[in-house]
Amino acid sequence: MSDLGNIEIFVKNLKFYMNLKDKTRIDICSDLDIPYTTFAEWYKGKVYPRIDKIELLANYFGIKKSDLIEDKHLYTSNPAVVLVYGTIPAGIPMEMIEDIIDTEEIDASMLKGGKQYFGLRIKGNSMYPDYLDNDTIILEKVEDVESGSDAVVMVNGNDGTFKRVFKNENGIILQPLNPEFQPIVYTNEQIEKLPIRVIGKVVELRRKK
Repeated sequence: MSDLGNIEIFVKNLKFYMNLKDKTRIDICSDLDIPYTTFAEWYKGKVYPRIDKIELLANYFGIKKSDLIEDKHLYTSNPAVVLVYGTIPAGIPMEMIEDIIDTEEIDASMLKGGKQYFGLRIKGNSMYPDYLDNDTIILEKVEDVESGSDAVVMVNGNDGTFKRVFKNENGIILQPLNPEFQPIVYTNEQIEKLPIRVIGKVVELRRKK
C-alpha cells in the first residue's frame, strides 16, 4: 500500500476515534504533550506519525495500533458540510452576526445519533492562547454542557459569547482564558430571566495559516 493510502486510512481512523471518545485536537495535544502544529500535520494527512506516536495515540484511545493504521470501515467516506456563521465575539457579549460566511467539512460519522453541528468565526482574544482571533470553531448543537466545557452561550436571546463555562449552585461563570479579561457571572435568577442558554459546545478548532 502506498504511503498516501496509509496516511488517508490513519487520518480517517484518527478522526473517527476522536469523535467516538469526544476528544478535540486541543485535548489530545494537552493530554499527551504533543505540539499543536505537529498534531495538525497528522490530522491533515501531511505527515505520517512515527510508530511510537501511533502507539501513544492508541493507548490514549484505549485501542490497538492496528485500529489506527488499518482500514476498519468504521466510518462513511463522504464528508458532511458544516455552515460557518459570521463572527462570534470572544470578548464581552455582542450581537451575533448570522450571515453564512464559509463552510467546513467534517467526517460524516460525526452525524451518527442525529447530532448536528455549526461553525462560528471567533472575533477577539479573550480565549487566547487556546483560540485566536479569526479561528473557526466547530460546535455540536447542544442545550447544556458539563462544567469546564468551552461553549457558545446566548445572552438576552441574541447576544452570543464564547467562553469556558463553569457551573456552581449559585449560577454560571463564563470564564475567559486570557487573564486580561474578567469572568462574567450570572446568577440562577438571571439565567432564567435574561435568559442565558448554551447553544453549542466546541468539538474542533480550525486554524488557517
